[in-house]
Order: sequence, then C-alpha cells, then structure tokens
Amino acid sequence: MKAKELDKLFDDGKSISEHLDLSKAKRPNQEQKRVNVDFPLWMIQSLDREAKRLGVPRQSIIKIWLAERLQKSATT
Repeated sequence: MKAKELDKLFDDGKSISEHLDLSKAKRPNQEQKRVNVDFPLWMIQSLDREAKRLGVPRQSIIKIWLAERLQKSATT
C-alpha cells in the first residue's frame, strides 16, 4: 500500500491498524526500567488510600504524581 492510500484511509477515519506491523513498534522515551524505592509506612498507607479511592494500583499513583512533578519542574 502506498503512503497516499494509507493517509486517505486515516483521514477518512477508517482503521489503518491492519496495515501496520506493530510487532516491533516502540514508544520513544517510554522504555521501562525497574527501580526500588523505600518509603516510610505512613506514605505507603496514604498512597494505598488514594489508589483505592481512584481504583488504580499504587504504582500508578506514584508514576502519575512523579510525572506531574517532573513536568512542572521542567517548565519552570
């Protein structure tokens, strides 16, 4: 398929996923690396309460809050 045809499908709002090979797709700067962080018990309990309130895992809260803080500090 030519790029022009693919662009037309996309512009027309049609699915193009069947025309893509996603087996080797990567998101830039999204590679994962495991780190260990020790938190005081009160922080873990607070994180768990907030995670439960939002219905997400503790790890998600930590990632979201860190990302927000890093983005904020990058713009100042």
